[in-house]
Amino acid sequence: MTRPLLPDAADPSAPIVKPLPAGVLTRHDTNAELRWEAMAGQGQVVPTDRFFVRNHTRTPLLDVDTWRLSLFGTGLRGRPTRDRPVEFGYDDLRAMPAQEQTALIECAGNGRRFFSEQQGQPSNGVAWGLGGVGVARWRGVRLSTVLRHAGLTDAAVDVMPEGLDPDYHTDGVNLGRVRRPLPVGKALDDVLLAYEMNGEPLPPDHGFPVRLVVPGWVGVASIKWVGPVEVSTGRLLSPWNTRFYRLFGPGHPVDGGPPLTRQVVKSAFELPFNAAIPADADVLLHGRSWSGNGPIRAVEVSTGDDDWRPADLVADDRGGAWQRWTAHWRPPGPGRFTLRARATDVTGAGQRAQARYNTLGYLFDGIVRHPVTVT
Repeated sequence: MTRPLLPDAADPSAPIVKPLPAGVLTRHDTNAELRWEAMAGQGQVVPTDRFFVRNHTRTPLLDVDTWRLSLFGTGLRGRPTRDRPVEFGYDDLRAMPAQEQTALIECAGNGRRFFSEQQGQPSNGVAWGLGGVGVARWRGVRLSTVLRHAGLTDAAVDVMPEGLDPDYHTDGVNLGRVRRPLPVGKALDDVLLAYEMNGEPLPPDHGFPVRLVVPGWVGVASIKWVGPVEVSTGRLLSPWNTRFYRLFGPGHPVDGGPPLTRQVVKSAFELPFNAAIPADADVLLHGRSWSGNGPIRAVEVSTGDDDWRPADLVADDRGGAWQRWTAHWRPPGPGRFTLRARATDVTGAGQRAQARYNTLGYLFDGIVRHPVTVT
């Protein structure tokens, strides 16, 4: 096996290692958002150089030869401790049966800026548009396989992976490294410990050497740069399932709703906002829709005042991680227009005219108004 290498020019102090071309990604401090126009003409997966980056601190540069996946806790046979865990190296994982799956990862705050821009309800956090999402081909070993090798017992309740990125500080408090528990049922279902992305070893920004991929759930569950993993016979807590990644604010419980799991339905046009579109010509609009509940069943598009009509779904994407679609439009003449798209998934869940507000700006499922100019 060829050993994966870090980029020669990698800066250990940089929050993001890979280049961030202006026409492809938009920088948000330690994060980078996909520009949807960069997906025009692309296939189902997002090329790695265009995949969004969500960092709480910065991308760590880890040595694959010294990296270890360390499992411990009361839910394993012999109750190994954090100081004396059950360990697996990179080659150990590569020697286990491999699994490949095409899966979507999406930040819980994707679409956050539209709470403010469309609904006049500012929220805290990174001002994502709709580009905090991506689909890739992930290859690795099932988390369930590794848990059973480590001695999982029937009494296990929660599994909490922890990243190896630097500690996260906020409001003068050190919250430690990013970590978030999974119920053992989910951990044993479809969760992958991935070491490849789109046919290549994971790049540093996307979790090198190994990350979790938790299909359908909010992105924070897909811990990058995973190292320690606690397996417990009791419920586990961290700031990422108590202080964050719950719904707070009007209409929600005072202490917040339950920890977020599944994502909501969204749709995006493969166009920049305020795109210039030629008049007196037939235009083929392209876009994508997705949901944490499962595949998309139908998509509708509007180019005017509630003139909703079905979009044409790309047949190759049926049942996939997200659904590409097209819609024909002939603008009636020059002027400003607002494009809208709304999708319905296989469970019947759809997009709202107005998303339900929460102060941290999670799970925006409103219909996004996309302005264009016909010239």
